[in-house]
Amino acid sequence: MTAIYLGPTPARREALARRIRLLVAATITYNVVEAIAALTAGTMASSTALIGFGLDSVIEVSSAAAVAWQFSARDHSIREAREHRTLRIISVSFFALGAYVAVDAVRALAGTGEADRSLPGIVIAALSLAVMPFLSAAQRRAGRELGSASAVADSKQTLLCTYLSAVLLAGLILNAALGWSWADPVAGLAIAAIAIKEGRDAWQGKGCCAPTITPTTAPAKDAGDAGGCRSGCACCS
Repeated sequence: MTAIYLGPTPARREALARRIRLLVAATITYNVVEAIAALTAGTMASSTALIGFGLDSVIEVSSAAAVAWQFSARDHSIREAREHRTLRIISVSFFALGAYVAVDAVRALAGTGEADRSLPGIVIAALSLAVMPFLSAAQRRAGRELGSASAVADSKQTLLCTYLSAVLLAGLILNAALGWSWADPVAGLAIAAIAIKEGRDAWQGKGCCAPTITPTTAPAKDAGDAGGCRSGCACCS
């Protein structure tokens, strides 16, 4: 017997939208606290890496706030109408992050000053590395099931923050233990390249797509692939 998969039901869409709103609120709250802590610790230690990490948290807040604005609408059609503008804001956030990290990495490699050891910075980076992957994965799953490219793009912004946390943690530990101050900016250049790529993908609307009407004999079993995309959603990445 052939069935037609139409994507999430209206009730399921609303449940997913509520989940995304909660995840975005948690992301904003965490990043505000993280930004204050990182900027304070970075200033005290004269650490460009920590200060850059704090500014990344500010950029992450702007990206999450754009998604919060989109999903503040209760009507699904209004949320869809806001999708394009939200993607533009997220894309610009990626570009800004990539540009800042690249400039900051070059400055650090040029030897503009050596940062002091920072135990608070190590704690902040480790905590972010533990928290951010869960927020990113949960939002990406909800965004893909809903077919929201903006929610998926914002989850990638959060995931990039995870990478930056790992880079920052490694740099702070290597600097504290071995004096390798160059390790963090070298990895930072790679992160900047990733950020620019993600910004380009978000600008082009890549990352996910709205569900299509697809015949299937087993919609329940074929509702998602290994990457989290449903059948009929061929542009998820």
